[in-house]
Amino acid sequence: MIKRSLVAVTLFLLAVVCPAKQKRVPVILTAGQSNADGRVPLADLPGYLSYNYCLWSYGSGDFETATGEFSKFSPRVAKPKIERSWGFDAVVYYQLEQLWQQPFYVIKHTDGGTAIDPSCKSSTHGLYWSADTAFLNHTTSASHGGKSLLKAFTRQIDDCLANLPANYDIKVLIWHQGESDQQAADRYFENIKAVVAYVRQHLVEKTGKKKYRKLPVVCGTFAKDSRQGSPKVAEALFRLEREDKHFHVIDASDLSLLSDRLHFDAHGAETLGRRVFEKMRNEKIVSRSPSH
Repeated sequence: MIKRSLVAVTLFLLAVVCPAKQKRVPVILTAGQSNADGRVPLADLPGYLSYNYCLWSYGSGDFETATGEFSKFSPRVAKPKIERSWGFDAVVYYQLEQLWQQPFYVIKHTDGGTAIDPSCKSSTHGLYWSADTAFLNHTTSASHGGKSLLKAFTRQIDDCLANLPANYDIKVLIWHQGESDQQAADRYFENIKAVVAYVRQHLVEKTGKKKYRKLPVVCGTFAKDSRQGSPKVAEALFRLEREDKHFHVIDASDLSLLSDRLHFDAHGAETLGRRVFEKMRNEKIVSRSPSH
């Protein structure tokens, strides 16, 4: 009898000291310019795409949803007259819903026509993704009157993380950008490398978790017929992939475009979304269990 009591007490103490491991809550980061923002009319959204688990926070340059708050994902963009639009990431989130069948979070900051390099004067509203120290030291977040998209993105991340369950796990940064850096294509390798390093280091400092030094990044290239798809920018992406085993590039050269010869059409966006998801599965960035 005493023996049984001791066993019961031991099991109780183990349950208290070593509670069952909670499932991690997945978080997806998405950033870039218009093809990541989405330019496909909502009327062309594939009928099978619906959402029950995906919760998102969306920012776009100087536009920001309620600070740190999430809402059920429903594709839209912060551009007058084309608000009812979607991009390839909508397909990624649907695939993740099918995989996980549980709530997950998206922190998305995208703004069409924006460059990394400040020498590209056509960048929307003079906003830039630049991680250059001199640039960052002389401006503030785009969402608070400044010119830095990186500061706007990381500020949005910080606000959102404060409202997430303690067991959140940032899985990946999905990135699509580079069309607006044509004029500075020779510097794109160093620029995108610096952007990735900036986001990773910010996450390490914010969370105290060194694993984010190796945060996976998945990005696509451009359609071969794109009027702004620079071969030098695409090669810079592939060069970084060769150098950084946690940076993954998807060839999008064969994908179809809208009549503007810049933005993926419905079929192109759907295909790129599927390829991004497949890359994440193949590289074991995501698995059926969100705990891994």
